Amino acid sequence: MQPVRFTVLGPVRAWRGDIDLDLGGRQQRLVLALLLARAGTVVGLDELVDAVWEQDPPTSAVNVVHRYIGTLRRLIEPDLPVRAVGDHLVRHAAGYQLRVGEDMLDLLRFRRLVSRARREPDAVRAVAVWTEALTLWHGPCAAGLERSHPTFVAIDGERSQALRDAADTALRAGQARAVIPALRQGAAWSPLDEPLQARLIAALTADGRQAEAVEAYQQVRRRLADELGIDPGPELAEAYDRLLHQKGAPATAAAPEPEKSFVPAQLPPDQPFFSGRESALSRATRLVGEGHRQGRSAVTLAVDGMPGIGKTTFAVHLGHRLAGSYPDGQLFADLRGFAAQGTVMTPDEALRGFLGSLGVPQGTLPAELHALAGIYRSMLAGRRMLVVLDNARDFEQVRHLLPSAPGSLAIVTSRVRITALVGTGGAHPVPLDLPSPHEVREALVNRLGAKRVEAEPAAVDEIIARTGRLPLAASVVVARAVSLPETPLADIAEELAAAGAGLDGFGADEDADLAAVFSWSYKALSPGAARMFRLLSLHPGPDVSVPAAASLAAVEPRAARLMLGELATHTLTQARSGRHTMHDLLRTYAADLAERHDSPGDRREALGRLFDHYRSGAYEAHELLPRALPPPAPPEPRPGVLVPSFAGPDEAMAWFDAERRVLGAIAAAGAPGVSWHVALTLQTHLQFTGRTPSWVATMRRGLAAAMADGDLVGQAHLHRSLAGALFNSYEGEEAPEHLSRAAALFERLGDRRGVAMVELNWAYVRAEHKEHDEAVRHSERALEMFRSAGDRANEARALRTLAGSRARLGHGQAAQELLRQTIALSWEMGDTLGAGHSWDLLASLYREMGRPEEAMARWEEAAGAYRKAGNPAALAEVQLAMGDACRDAGDTEAARQHWREALSALPEPEGPVARQLRDRLGDS
Repeated sequence: MQPVRFTVLGPVRAWRGDIDLDLGGRQQRLVLALLLARAGTVVGLDELVDAVWEQDPPTSAVNVVHRYIGTLRRLIEPDLPVRAVGDHLVRHAAGYQLRVGEDMLDLLRFRRLVSRARREPDAVRAVAVWTEALTLWHGPCAAGLERSHPTFVAIDGERSQALRDAADTALRAGQARAVIPALRQGAAWSPLDEPLQARLIAALTADGRQAEAVEAYQQVRRRLADELGIDPGPELAEAYDRLLHQKGAPATAAAPEPEKSFVPAQLPPDQPFFSGRESALSRATRLVGEGHRQGRSAVTLAVDGMPGIGKTTFAVHLGHRLAGSYPDGQLFADLRGFAAQGTVMTPDEALRGFLGSLGVPQGTLPAELHALAGIYRSMLAGRRMLVVLDNARDFEQVRHLLPSAPGSLAIVTSRVRITALVGTGGAHPVPLDLPSPHEVREALVNRLGAKRVEAEPAAVDEIIARTGRLPLAASVVVARAVSLPETPLADIAEELAAAGAGLDGFGADEDADLAAVFSWSYKALSPGAARMFRLLSLHPGPDVSVPAAASLAAVEPRAARLMLGELATHTLTQARSGRHTMHDLLRTYAADLAERHDSPGDRREALGRLFDHYRSGAYEAHELLPRALPPPAPPEPRPGVLVPSFAGPDEAMAWFDAERRVLGAIAAAGAPGVSWHVALTLQTHLQFTGRTPSWVATMRRGLAAAMADGDLVGQAHLHRSLAGALFNSYEGEEAPEHLSRAAALFERLGDRRGVAMVELNWAYVRAEHKEHDEAVRHSERALEMFRSAGDRANEARALRTLAGSRARLGHGQAAQELLRQTIALSWEMGDTLGAGHSWDLLASLYREMGRPEEAMARWEEAAGAYRKAGNPAALAEVQLAMGDACRDAGDTEAARQHWREALSALPEPEGPVARQLRDRLGDS
């Protein structure tokens, strides 16, 4: 079968042979367009979701993207067996990669031809190659879809640069006529691109078409005035001036360049092995392009990020990418805002340096700052300059260094988030996050070669993990690997591992000593924020909330919020949705500082307060959720601990959602008297959200902690909860052993409620093994104990279990009556979840009795109750059952709709129910 050919340089289309393929609706075509535009690289699922929905994606967004991918995969390789991987559209851990060659994609052919044209020494032959490349364009990139996506904007930028280069080559070669059609087309697509319009006018002039050139100039002049309120810039005006002086005389070559004053070129050399950062580069390029097209004053980009993230390298690379658009030169200054040596550069020192570079004699410069700034602004007026201000400390340092005239660009980097630069200075923020594992691996390949990297994948994974994907740390390791070409990467990975959690494995070179680099930010902190930074190293989870940080440091929430804000401003933490994260290497640095500056007793008390915060908070949240057997209450928290409070079950579930990973880390830490208690309070949340694998793992860790503590109460509860987790994950072989141990412990402790709950759990197990007579006996014993204790909620649970087993024994009428009793009892107690379980069982009973319409009606009732009770796992199981019923009735589309809704209800696609749903849907 013939391969598929794609186009993205214009409308997104695909052909197999001469057949134009149907690419589906707009959203599916947008997914394909982004994969084509990023061909050969991994596009993250979050990027695809953001591209399709931009804001407020639905909860089913990821599943919808998976379906689009499945459809596109079958379109590209229609003979591919079901669930086969395929050769072209490949799934990675982080997203998807489209593998296509130049013969399959116009964008790759365009880039190859552009590269060839730029290398061609003969100008006439180069023009022919340029023309071939430009004829591949049939409209802006991904025409008809989302035009503001940074990837598409960046590709349009490649076209604009290619047009300018092609025009310059054609004018030098006397071949202007060859590029005029492409220039006209590009000028129509980008009517406010002055450099492009200037080249169209120059080409028309050179081809003897002065009247057309005059009309082209007048059109763009009117458009600039009407839409942007500005006059033509120097390049466009110069093209028109050459036109006027050459009217009536066809030119055979480009007009000579006008005489210019000294043009500074201060950008440091670009990093020759730079790779990745495509998202940030595309965003920056888009912001610059939009700013200039809208005629704003000089565009400013504010690049920030944590120490060692690669801000300077990024800014210099971006500067080199954009330098061609700023023909009047580049200025660069290291402002020494955060540095090991030297004082912070003052604004007047920077201005004197810039003015000297612009040819102003130093002896003529005034002493006063504002006078210097006035001369600087005058020198930049009418020029298109690129100004890179690296390592800035605050807004006051850069205020007078920013160009103000339209057409110029300033790139400011800082390890501080300079809010005034964005608010007052009108800068566009370009925050740098950690590169993805794929980008780090790509960087290693660029520097060490694919052969060496691919030969030791495990060692490379270890290096990526040990460096925490921090570019500065990775560069230290890469430099060592480059200097030792015969040393296996596994040996280098072992050296990092041998260094432990410290920073010693990253050397002590002055420019690459991580501790020294981190210290420049730490030393700028206030004493309170510095202490908070050190104490955060004790926090066991991936992120921290303001109340938890307040408990850790024993300060008021307002003070904690200010301290965390200061840390985020200095990019020592990253703030998202009210929570703060810290890079692992920064955490290591903070831990080292804590050992040196905080006594063991202070650290122990701080960690104790933190554990009290989470233990008491988890207990309070768990108390608001439906539960069969409440856990034991924790001891009173220490002074200085802020215990969370919740208005109701929804807030409690939301808190568990936010703190789940932190609580899981505490459960795994084995902290005496804390870990098992926290594990136990997680059980209802994990069960309700369908995270059964996590439920099993957390209960195992909690049980181990309770046994290490010798706490019999904790052991009894955790044996029972672990049995339930195993049962719900379809790993029931171990469940009877844990139930037996739980029963013995509850008997020994004299806990009759615990004994009754174990009896009810035994009923579940016996029913699952189709031992319904035994299940009935266990249910009846549990029912008797609950009734004698006046426990009506668990009485309803026992009645439901009894009804299920009696139905399996052929007593359908009696089972129905019992379930109606439980529904009435649940509503009487306000137990929405219990009513849902009863409706669910009644629906299953009706289905087995051959009454499908009544079954669907009862399942709808159950689904409504589960939604109201906030139990997505139960809701997913009901939707699964409804889908199965529709499938059995021959309504495949309705079945798939129920299964899709079930999968989207689950917060995470893990566990046996999620596996069943994916199997039924056949999703990727």
